[in-house]
Amino acid sequence: MDKKLEALRKEYKNIPIPDELDFIVKKALKQKKKRNVNMMKRLVGVGAAVLIFITGVNASPNLANALSEVPIVGSLVKVLTFTEFKVDEGTAKTEIKVPAITNMENKTLESTLNKKYLEASKKLYNDFIAEIEEVKKNGGGHLGVESGYDVKTDNDQILAVGRYVVSTVNSYSEYTYDTIDKKHELLITLPSLFKDDSYMNLINENIKEQMRRQMERDPDKFYWLDDEMGFKTIAKDQSFYINNKGKLVIVFNKYEVAPGYMGVCEFTIPTDVIANVLASKEYIK
Repeated sequence: MDKKLEALRKEYKNIPIPDELDFIVKKALKQKKKRNVNMMKRLVGVGAAVLIFITGVNASPNLANALSEVPIVGSLVKVLTFTEFKVDEGTAKTEIKVPAITNMENKTLESTLNKKYLEASKKLYNDFIAEIEEVKKNGGGHLGVESGYDVKTDNDQILAVGRYVVSTVNSYSEYTYDTIDKKHELLITLPSLFKDDSYMNLINENIKEQMRRQMERDPDKFYWLDDEMGFKTIAKDQSFYINNKGKLVIVFNKYEVAPGYMGVCEFTIPTDVIANVLASKEYIK
């Protein structure tokens, strides 16, 4: 694992981030035929590794006992914690966990995403350190930031990684998602799921309907909907993920469409609402 992490660090330093992730998608599509050939070689290698693994376990009871506590690895593309940034100075605390995607054949996409995660985390950490110094100059105060990630979806086809930033002082929170096609090793964007921009209005109207229905059923729920500052439309780059059931989930950060007590708001879009404008049935079921 240490060797793998060290290799990731070297890749971060040596591979630049392309201006547009769409470039990566196009490049990955061109490499699809080559990957099919490489997959056969990879499977042969996996078979040999399994034989070595079994031999090692049989030869060492201690190794067998240790490995029995390790979860079985499913699909090859996985997410692990690459590194952490921590500060604990009494009234100022932060803990930032940086994810890393591993085992992709599309190293351009893998490295681009991982570098994005690392750079965003480093900026968050540096901003926090600068804020500590500013607060000290003004007589002190409480500061707290927590950042990490969770895996929303991980099946044979889809990997959806959510990254969050939470202020532990004012409870502000923000989520961003990356949804990856593990089979073809492509980054899925929201517009790429649809034939044209007509999906936006269909999703907007469904979300408004869900908001109204939720408020009717539960007096404790409230959305900014009918006033001038209320929800009007999703953005083209609206945060989203595809869940384990193949449903599209639209995500709004805290305070984006509702008061703070509502937290991060998610809306699962019924597939029949958007079925006619889907580019394919590959992802959304």
